[in-house]
Amino acid sequence: MPLWTLFGLSRGNASTRWPASGDDGQAGVLGMPRFHPDKCREGCSDCVEACVPRALFIQRDGEARLGMDYGRCVACQLCVEACPAGALEASEDWAFGVRRREDLVWADESVRHEASRLNHRIRQVFGRSLHVRHVDAGSCNGCESELQALGNPFYNLHRLGIFFTPSPRFADLLLVTGPVTYAMHGPLLAAYQAMPEPRFVMAMGTCAVSGGTNGGGYACGNGLDEVLPVDVYLPGCPPNPAAMIHALLLLLERRQQKAQGGRLDRSET
Repeated sequence: MPLWTLFGLSRGNASTRWPASGDDGQAGVLGMPRFHPDKCREGCSDCVEACVPRALFIQRDGEARLGMDYGRCVACQLCVEACPAGALEASEDWAFGVRRREDLVWADESVRHEASRLNHRIRQVFGRSLHVRHVDAGSCNGCESELQALGNPFYNLHRLGIFFTPSPRFADLLLVTGPVTYAMHGPLLAAYQAMPEPRFVMAMGTCAVSGGTNGGGYACGNGLDEVLPVDVYLPGCPPNPAAMIHALLLLLERRQQKAQGGRLDRSET
């Protein structure tokens, strides 16, 4: 008997019961910076100048004020270090999977919206299972490293009825990572068109959501939704395994969306 098998038998079941209960494995992991616009100093733009992916910007709709797009944020924490007033602070907030791209942009008031008919259709068709085809569209492999962790004994993605498939012909969901380089437009469209109906698309990682730090450059555009219709957006550089699971369950309507209008509901986080 292999030693790793003997070790596993001696330790018992190593899989977490999360998200039903228990540990999500992300304690102490830095997430998206929290934004407190009431603390901003008038005329200050230190955080904007420090933000490499342009997630922070000055809005000029009547008055100059700071805006934030979590869809561009890579959670580097440079804005937290640069802010002299504490308007941006480090956090462990990670559950930022959303169905609408605009829900990643900070709004003065959280925009509440009704669940779309798409969600009802997903529940009817898939019930509690999902088959995923992953396509790397120019990633640095950070997202792929976290994706691999979904198959380890702790997260054990199969226990949730979610499986990866090597062929788009057997896939329900096309999961895309990377900044979606122009060279990958053709392969992405081919994979999408090979999938049976109904088919869904997830942009995973800040690069896929908005192009990331390379967005708008010579090699890529500004995100996956310039190429394919996106059903779920999950920013992060990279998003951690718990965030990925939350986004996949969000697609299946087995978890609620926590971020709306750029604001994260922390009541269950």
